Order: sequence, then structure tokens, then C-alpha cells
Amino acid sequence: VQLQAFGGGLVQPGGSLRLSCVASGSIFSIYTLGWYRQAPGKQRELVAAIATGGTTNYANSVKGRFTISRDNALKTVYLQMNSLKAEDTAVYYCNAKRFDGATMLDYWGQGTQVTVSS
Repeated sequence: VQLQAFGGGLVQPGGSLRLSCVASGSIFSIYTLGWYRQAPGKQRELVAAIATGGTTNYANSVKGRFTISRDNALKTVYLQMNSLKAEDTAVYYCNAKRFDGATMLDYWGQGTQVTVSS
């Protein structure tokens, strides 16, 4: 699986952005998809994830503000980010993973910078 993320940029506090991540090379629908972020000097953290059946989970810091969704036909996972805060500034990475019975297959996109600043 190859993943390519789009949609980052500079936005003012309180603004919105939508990140997209397009996959190629495998059966998209069988993967759990996620968005992670890494701020300078901090560890990479899970922001949101969506399972194959559509179940979602979110980091407490983004609940109620961010929404993850997937379109299996387009092989795309989205992250709608509203009410952005300065602390959301980070490089955002998309991820696809699945367990094939023996190994956890884990794929990453290249990252897209989100900067929240006035």
C-alpha cells in the first residue's frame, strides 16, 4: 500500500482544514485507517482512527472538533478538522494497517504540515 496525504497548510485559530490521504496498490477496504501527528519535540500520537466497519475513535484532545471518514471506492481517508487551535500544529501522517494472521502490516504516508497561527 502506498499512501499520499494532501491538504495541510496555514490556518488561523478557529479555522478549518480537511486532510485527504489517497491509497494505491492494495485492497483498501480491509485496512484500519488512521491519522497521527507529530509536533516538534514530541512523540507521534494517534489523532483518529476508523476501522473497516466504520467504528471511529479519537484522541481526547480532538473529540468534537475532528472527524475521520473513509471512502473505500475512492481509496481515500479524510480528516475534517474544525475549531483548530495552536496546539494542533504538527505534521500529520496517514496510516493503514491490518493483521494478516501472522504479521501486522503497517503503512505510512509522507506527512503534511498543519500550522495553526494568527
